[in-house]
Amino acid sequence: MQQLIRNRELVEADRWRLVADEESLPGTGDLILPLDRYLEERAASDDRGSGRRGLLVDGTVPAEDIAPLLPELDLVAIRFPSFADGRGYSLARQLRLNHRYTGELRAVGNVLRDQLAYMERVGFDSYLLEEGRDPRDALQAFREFSGYYQNAPLEQLPRIQRRARRKAA
Repeated sequence: MQQLIRNRELVEADRWRLVADEESLPGTGDLILPLDRYLEERAASDDRGSGRRGLLVDGTVPAEDIAPLLPELDLVAIRFPSFADGRGYSLARQLRLNHRYTGELRAVGNVLRDQLAYMERVGFDSYLLEEGRDPRDALQAFREFSGYYQNAPLEQLPRIQRRARRKAA
């Protein structure tokens, strides 16, 4: 069973359901649809049933392509096909900074413990771990770094400037 971490806490029951392209669409519930499926369903009907809306994309999708959809989305899930594919990091950062997306940003796919702190730095707030990964061990990843030199979407000043401000105060 896959484990979900949201806001640095283990989530016992994930209310979101990923609907595959070939799967029939349930009428209710919090659904995550692949981009093409989402666009088809959106064009076919204004009645999307009850529940929140989520979108699944790969890091290859340009942020500008999904930016018009962001106001209607409660969750954007970015799929990592392998640990070496960093395009999802760039997409997450662009969604948070350039497009001001404030909904849940979830990393799915090949999400490893060693990446969680870096994923959080670019704007992810939830992580669906692969089957067999120890979620309690993964939570320790957030405690391994005490500070960063680079700024992040939620932290607009680099560490050197934050440190200088503390000394001046």
